[in-house]
Formats: sequence, C-alpha cells, structure tokens
Amino acid sequence: MDLLCCESSSPAEATAYLDPTILADDRVLQNLLKSEERYAPSRSYFGIVQKDISPIMRKVVAEWMLEVCEEQKCQEEVFPLSMNYLDRFLSICPIRKSQLQLLGTACLLVASKLREPRPLTVDVLVFYTDNSITHEDLWSWEQLVVSKLKWDLSAVTPGDFLLFILTRLPVDTRVWDSRMIRRHAQTFIALSIREYKFAMYTPSMIAAASVAAALHGLDWTNKSGYTLPWLLAELTRITAIEQDYLINCLEQIEDMVQTGCLNANISTGNYQAVTAPSGGHQRPVGDQEMTSQTKIMEHEKAGTPTDVRDVHF
Repeated sequence: MDLLCCESSSPAEATAYLDPTILADDRVLQNLLKSEERYAPSRSYFGIVQKDISPIMRKVVAEWMLEVCEEQKCQEEVFPLSMNYLDRFLSICPIRKSQLQLLGTACLLVASKLREPRPLTVDVLVFYTDNSITHEDLWSWEQLVVSKLKWDLSAVTPGDFLLFILTRLPVDTRVWDSRMIRRHAQTFIALSIREYKFAMYTPSMIAAASVAAALHGLDWTNKSGYTLPWLLAELTRITAIEQDYLINCLEQIEDMVQTGCLNANISTGNYQAVTAPSGGHQRPVGDQEMTSQTKIMEHEKAGTPTDVRDVHF
C-alpha cells in the first residue's frame, strides 16, 4: 500500500501511517476480506497432522513468543503474523515436541524481517531460548518455514482490519482517544491469538469482535448513545460477517478476559467483581489508567519453554 507520511515514534525511528484515502476506499477493505481465507491455517490440524503436540503446548509457546515481542518492543503486527506462520506450518508439516519452540523462534525471525525496520537478530532470539538452539538450527528452520509456506509471507492478520473498521464507526475523536481504543483492540487480538480455539475465526472476525470489546470496555456504548446491539449490527455491515459468528467470537473474548481477570484477583487476594465487556451496566474491562494487556499479562507472564517436553499435563 502507498503511504502518505509518517509519525515519529522515537528520535531514531518513524512509524508510517496509511493514507486516509486508502482507508476510506471500500475496495481496499473488500480486497482484504477476499484475501484472508487464502492465508487461513487448517482449523483441525491437531490430531490430523500433529500427533506429538497439543493446543496447550501451542499456547505455552505462543505466550513465550508474545513475551519476546513485548520485551523487544516489536511492532504490533509481528506477533500475529508469526502465529499465522506457525499455524500454517503446523497445518501441513508434523513436528516433534522438542521442535515447537524452534519453529516459533523461526516464525518470529521471519515475521520481524517482514514488519520491523530493525528485525530481531538471531543472537537475541537464541538468547531468549536460553541457548537451547543454535544459530545454525535457526537459520535452517527459517529456510524450512519459508519453503513450506511457499514464500507467501504477506499474510492478512486481524490488525490489518483495525483502522479500516474504526474509521467506519462514528467515534468522535474529540472525545475519545482513538489510539487508546486501538491499543485495547490490539490487546484483545494478541490475547486471543494465543488460544487455539480462535483459529476457527477469520482475522476480520477477531478484529471486529476486538473492536466491539474495546469500545464497550471503554464504556463508549453507554456514553456515545450507541448500544452494543447497534455496534454489532454496524460491524456486521462493515465486514459482511454473519452476526452470530461475531457475537460468538465476542463472547469467547469476554470469557477469556473474565477468566484472566478473575485469576488475577484471586492471586492478589482481590475479590472485587470483574465484569466482561457485555456486562452491560457495570464498569467493563478496559480501564483508562491501565491497559487490559497490563492487567492480564502481569499475571500470565510466560516462562521460557526451552523444551515443551517439560510441560506436564
């Protein structure tokens, strides 16, 4: 896509933003919607392709990959893109437990090269594996990943839909911080991508449900005069997603956040009620002083799974 200009994110680096004309062009959005199925992994590769790994092992490695991205301050697109590579690879190529983190590391390397101005280095990634893999291993698996994916690496991820959806909603930017809304939606996307059960949803569904969770979580649906049912209907109109699927995906996000916040409250001795986004009248998740990601992830810090065989079930 053509880029109009860039926003400064640090003295040494600038982040480009999309041309508003492109964002307003429905043809671009329709092209994304048509393309997303092309990059969809198999929704049933566990038990069919993979015999030695399980969804729980996938989540362990996904949380580790997310932690690496957070600590290295990667672009938001790196983690979803790396998980797309991982799922697509697992859809066609069986691996052993001991190779799962190596695969995740290779996917991070490839995704960062595609999306980062300064990609993650092999040295850094090997360090994060506690030196359980070698440089040669990582280079070899990088070649294997891109080969198995037939070098088709520009995958469509949920983050690609965020701005296209948000610009089509009546969010008054004079009242609402659009960057905060986007950060909350990106948090829900990252958290949901860790879970294999979200593989049944397309990127556009996850993006639309995350936007709904973010807006409702920030109380936009009460303070703006627009109800949650209206918001869901509008998201259905924008993305052409069947509303039943959208509602189901939103409920899955709510359950995930509710469980995470409940576990956090119990572990800290705080038994105050936690309400998920569809709670309606109580203050939902998404606090303006502390992001959802901080609330949840501080209690779900992933360890370094140097060998997934160490995970006992």
